Amino acid sequence: MFLIKPYIFSSFAHITAGMSTKAGVKSGDLYFFNMSLNINDEKDKVLENRKAFFNHLKFADDEIVFQNQIHSDIITAVNSAGNCGESDALITAQKNLLLVLTVADCTPIIIYDAKNQVIAAVHSGWRGAEYHLLRKTLSRMYAEFNSKGENLYAYLGPSISQINYEVGKEVADLFDKKYVLHSKSRFLLDVASVNYDMLIDFGVKPNNIQKSVLCTYQMKDLLHSYRRDGNKSGRSFSVIGMRN
Repeated sequence: MFLIKPYIFSSFAHITAGMSTKAGVKSGDLYFFNMSLNINDEKDKVLENRKAFFNHLKFADDEIVFQNQIHSDIITAVNSAGNCGESDALITAQKNLLLVLTVADCTPIIIYDAKNQVIAAVHSGWRGAEYHLLRKTLSRMYAEFNSKGENLYAYLGPSISQINYEVGKEVADLFDKKYVLHSKSRFLLDVASVNYDMLIDFGVKPNNIQKSVLCTYQMKDLLHSYRRDGNKSGRSFSVIGMRN
Protein backbone atom coordinates (compact mmCIF):
# COMPACT_ATOMS: atom_id res chain seq x y z
CA MET A 1 0.00 0.00 0.00
CA PHE A 2 1.27 3.45 -0.91
CA LEU A 3 -0.16 6.53 0.82
CA ILE A 4 0.52 10.20 0.19
CA LYS A 5 1.38 11.88 3.49
CA PRO A 6 1.68 15.69 3.70
CA TYR A 7 4.85 17.03 5.29
CA ILE A 8 3.07 20.13 6.62
CA PHE A 9 1.85 18.15 9.65
CA SER A 10 5.09 16.24 10.24
CA SER A 11 5.97 18.16 13.40
CA PHE A 12 2.66 17.16 15.03
CA ALA A 13 3.04 13.56 16.16
CA HIS A 14 -0.60 13.32 17.24
CA ILE A 15 -1.94 14.22 13.78
CA THR A 16 -2.73 11.47 11.28
CA ALA A 17 -3.16 12.71 7.73
CA GLY A 18 -2.87 11.22 4.28
CA MET A 19 -4.47 10.12 1.04
CA SER A 20 -4.90 6.68 -0.42
CA THR A 21 -3.75 5.92 -3.96
CA LYS A 22 -4.36 3.27 -6.61
CA ALA A 23 -1.49 1.26 -5.11
CA GLY A 24 -3.35 -0.97 -2.70
CA VAL A 25 -2.87 -4.35 -1.09
CA LYS A 26 -3.73 -6.42 -4.17
CA SER A 27 -2.84 -6.30 -7.83
CA GLY A 28 -5.29 -6.87 -10.66
CA ASP A 29 -8.12 -4.99 -8.95
CA LEU A 30 -10.43 -3.51 -11.62
CA TYR A 31 -10.91 -0.25 -9.68
CA PHE A 32 -7.42 -0.13 -8.17
CA PHE A 33 -7.90 0.10 -4.39
CA ASN A 34 -11.19 1.96 -4.70
CA MET A 35 -12.71 3.35 -1.48
CA SER A 36 -16.20 4.23 -2.71
CA LEU A 37 -19.36 2.17 -2.31
CA ASN A 38 -21.14 4.41 -4.82
CA ILE A 39 -19.56 3.11 -8.02
CA ASN A 40 -19.92 -0.22 -9.81
CA ASP A 41 -17.39 -1.99 -7.62
CA GLU A 42 -17.96 -5.09 -5.50
CA LYS A 43 -19.02 -4.13 -1.98
CA ASP A 44 -16.89 -6.80 -0.30
CA LYS A 45 -13.79 -5.57 -2.13
CA VAL A 46 -14.44 -1.98 -1.15
CA LEU A 47 -14.94 -2.89 2.49
CA GLU A 48 -11.74 -4.93 2.40
CA ASN A 49 -9.88 -1.96 0.93
CA ARG A 50 -11.25 0.36 3.58
CA LYS A 51 -10.33 -2.02 6.36
CA ALA A 52 -6.76 -2.29 5.10
CA PHE A 53 -6.47 1.50 4.78
CA PHE A 54 -7.86 2.29 8.22
CA ASN A 55 -5.86 -0.50 9.87
CA HIS A 56 -2.72 0.96 8.32
CA LEU A 57 -3.59 4.30 9.93
CA LYS A 58 -4.50 2.55 13.21
CA PHE A 59 -8.06 3.83 13.36
CA ALA A 60 -10.97 1.54 14.25
CA ASP A 61 -14.43 1.47 12.67
CA ASP A 62 -15.94 3.37 15.61
CA GLU A 63 -13.47 6.23 15.16
CA ILE A 64 -14.25 7.15 11.54
CA VAL A 65 -16.49 9.96 10.26
CA PHE A 66 -18.02 9.79 6.78
CA GLN A 67 -20.23 12.22 4.87
CA ASN A 68 -22.34 11.95 1.73
CA GLN A 69 -20.68 14.51 -0.53
CA ILE A 70 -23.04 16.39 -2.83
CA HIS A 71 -20.93 19.34 -4.08
CA SER A 72 -22.62 21.70 -1.64
CA ASP A 73 -21.70 24.37 0.90
CA ILE A 74 -22.97 22.28 3.81
CA ILE A 75 -20.58 22.09 6.77
CA THR A 76 -21.00 19.59 9.59
CA ALA A 77 -19.40 19.84 13.03
CA VAL A 78 -19.10 16.34 14.48
CA ASN A 79 -18.47 14.86 17.92
CA SER A 80 -18.81 11.18 17.15
CA ALA A 81 -18.08 8.60 14.49
CA GLY A 82 -20.44 7.39 11.76
CA ASN A 83 -22.05 8.84 8.66
CA CYS A 84 -23.19 12.39 9.31
CA GLY A 85 -25.30 12.66 6.15
CA GLU A 86 -25.10 15.13 3.30
CA SER A 87 -22.28 17.67 3.54
CA ASP A 88 -18.95 18.56 1.98
CA ALA A 89 -16.96 19.79 4.98
CA LEU A 90 -16.33 18.30 8.41
CA ILE A 91 -15.03 19.97 11.57
CA THR A 92 -14.22 18.48 14.97
CA ALA A 93 -12.38 19.26 18.17
CA GLN A 94 -12.75 15.67 19.33
CA LYS A 95 -9.71 13.45 19.62
CA ASN A 96 -9.63 9.95 18.14
CA LEU A 97 -11.91 10.77 15.20
CA LEU A 98 -10.76 10.41 11.59
CA LEU A 99 -12.45 12.79 9.14
CA VAL A 100 -12.83 11.27 5.66
CA LEU A 101 -13.10 12.88 2.22
CA THR A 102 -13.80 10.92 -0.96
CA VAL A 103 -11.94 12.32 -3.95
CA ALA A 104 -11.24 11.69 -7.64
CA ASP A 105 -10.34 15.16 -9.06
CA CYS A 106 -11.86 17.71 -6.67
CA THR A 107 -9.50 19.44 -4.26
CA PRO A 108 -9.29 17.84 -0.80
CA ILE A 109 -8.29 20.33 1.89
CA ILE A 110 -7.37 19.21 5.40
CA ILE A 111 -6.74 21.75 8.15
CA TYR A 112 -5.30 21.73 11.67
CA ASP A 113 -5.61 24.48 14.27
CA ALA A 114 -2.48 23.92 16.34
CA LYS A 115 -3.54 26.27 19.16
CA ASN A 116 -7.12 25.15 19.75
CA GLN A 117 -6.76 21.53 18.65
CA VAL A 118 -9.37 21.55 15.90
CA ILE A 119 -9.31 19.78 12.55
CA ALA A 120 -11.35 20.12 9.38
CA ALA A 121 -11.71 18.34 6.05
CA VAL A 122 -13.15 20.09 2.98
CA HIS A 123 -14.16 18.63 -0.40
CA SER A 124 -14.06 21.43 -2.97
CA GLY A 125 -14.49 21.07 -6.71
CA TRP A 126 -15.62 23.98 -8.84
CA ARG A 127 -19.02 24.05 -7.16
CA GLY A 128 -17.46 24.12 -3.71
CA ALA A 129 -15.12 26.87 -4.86
CA GLU A 130 -18.04 28.82 -6.34
CA TYR A 131 -19.92 28.48 -3.03
CA HIS A 132 -16.80 29.57 -1.09
CA LEU A 133 -17.10 26.40 0.96
CA LEU A 134 -13.55 26.62 2.29
CA ARG A 135 -14.00 30.25 3.39
CA LYS A 136 -17.26 29.35 5.10
CA THR A 137 -15.58 26.41 6.84
CA LEU A 138 -12.76 28.64 8.11
CA SER A 139 -15.30 31.21 9.29
CA ARG A 140 -17.21 28.56 11.19
CA MET A 141 -14.01 27.28 12.77
CA TYR A 142 -13.38 30.82 13.98
CA ALA A 143 -16.93 31.35 15.20
CA GLU A 144 -17.20 28.07 17.11
CA PHE A 145 -13.59 27.33 18.12
CA ASN A 146 -11.78 30.69 17.83
CA SER A 147 -9.59 29.27 15.07
CA LYS A 148 -7.51 32.12 13.66
CA GLY A 149 -5.60 31.99 10.40
CA GLU A 150 -2.25 32.49 12.09
CA ASN A 151 -2.67 29.19 13.97
CA LEU A 152 -3.78 27.04 11.04
CA TYR A 153 -1.87 24.51 8.98
CA ALA A 154 -3.41 23.32 5.72
CA TYR A 155 -2.84 20.78 3.00
CA LEU A 156 -4.39 20.99 -0.45
CA GLY A 157 -4.12 17.45 -1.73
CA PRO A 158 -3.75 16.10 -5.26
CA SER A 159 -6.48 17.28 -7.61
CA ILE A 160 -6.95 17.89 -11.31
CA SER A 161 -4.56 20.55 -12.60
CA GLN A 162 -5.63 23.61 -14.54
CA ILE A 163 -4.12 22.43 -17.82
CA ASN A 164 -6.33 19.32 -17.69
CA TYR A 165 -9.53 20.86 -16.34
CA GLU A 166 -11.59 22.25 -19.18
CA VAL A 167 -14.92 23.81 -18.24
CA GLY A 168 -17.68 25.57 -20.11
CA LYS A 169 -17.83 29.35 -20.41
CA GLU A 170 -20.76 29.40 -18.01
CA VAL A 171 -18.55 27.88 -15.30
CA ALA A 172 -15.48 29.94 -16.18
CA ASP A 173 -17.52 33.15 -15.87
CA LEU A 174 -18.22 32.35 -12.21
CA PHE A 175 -14.57 32.94 -11.30
CA ASP A 176 -12.07 35.76 -11.42
CA LYS A 177 -10.17 35.78 -14.70
CA LYS A 178 -6.89 35.11 -12.91
CA TYR A 179 -8.06 31.54 -12.27
CA VAL A 180 -9.05 30.88 -15.90
CA LEU A 181 -6.78 30.18 -18.83
CA HIS A 182 -8.61 31.07 -22.04
CA SER A 183 -7.09 29.51 -25.14
CA LYS A 184 -9.15 29.80 -28.33
CA SER A 185 -12.50 28.25 -27.40
CA ARG A 186 -11.18 26.41 -24.33
CA PHE A 187 -11.55 27.54 -20.73
CA LEU A 188 -9.20 25.93 -18.17
CA LEU A 189 -9.99 26.43 -14.48
CA ASP A 190 -7.52 26.35 -11.58
CA VAL A 191 -9.71 25.20 -8.69
CA ALA A 192 -6.79 24.50 -6.34
CA SER A 193 -5.60 28.10 -6.60
CA VAL A 194 -9.08 29.41 -5.85
CA ASN A 195 -8.99 27.42 -2.62
CA TYR A 196 -5.39 28.38 -1.86
CA ASP A 197 -6.28 32.06 -2.04
CA MET A 198 -9.16 31.56 0.39
CA LEU A 199 -6.63 30.27 2.93
CA ILE A 200 -4.36 33.25 2.34
CA ASP A 201 -7.26 35.70 2.58
CA PHE A 202 -8.21 34.18 5.94
CA GLY A 203 -4.73 34.86 7.24
CA VAL A 204 -3.13 31.45 6.98
CA LYS A 205 0.62 31.89 6.61
CA PRO A 206 2.03 30.78 3.24
CA ASN A 207 4.67 28.70 5.05
CA ASN A 208 1.85 26.83 6.82
CA ILE A 209 0.22 25.74 3.57
CA GLN A 210 1.26 22.77 1.46
CA LYS A 211 -0.25 22.71 -2.01
CA SER A 212 0.29 19.41 -3.80
CA VAL A 213 1.71 19.54 -7.31
CA LEU A 214 0.32 16.11 -8.16
CA CYS A 215 -2.39 16.07 -10.83
CA THR A 216 -5.01 13.34 -10.53
CA TYR A 217 -5.60 13.40 -14.29
CA GLN A 218 -1.94 13.03 -15.23
CA MET A 219 -0.89 10.51 -12.56
CA LYS A 220 -2.71 7.61 -14.21
CA ASP A 221 -0.73 4.89 -12.44
CA LEU A 222 -1.12 6.44 -9.00
CA LEU A 223 -4.30 8.49 -8.67
CA HIS A 224 -7.98 8.11 -9.46
CA SER A 225 -9.52 10.61 -11.88
CA TYR A 226 -13.17 10.76 -12.87
CA ARG A 227 -12.41 13.29 -15.61
CA ARG A 228 -9.92 10.85 -17.14
CA ASP A 229 -11.62 7.48 -16.56
CA GLY A 230 -15.32 8.29 -16.19
CA ASN A 231 -17.37 5.40 -14.79
CA LYS A 232 -14.24 3.25 -14.69
CA SER A 233 -12.68 5.52 -12.06
CA GLY A 234 -12.29 4.50 -8.45
CA ARG A 235 -12.10 6.94 -5.53
CA SER A 236 -9.46 7.79 -2.96
CA PHE A 237 -9.81 8.74 0.69
CA SER A 238 -8.16 11.87 2.05
CA VAL A 239 -8.18 11.93 5.86
CA ILE A 240 -7.14 13.80 8.99
CA GLY A 241 -7.45 12.83 12.65
CA MET A 242 -6.08 13.73 16.09
CA ARG A 243 -4.90 11.28 18.72
CA ASN A 244 -4.67 12.00 22.44
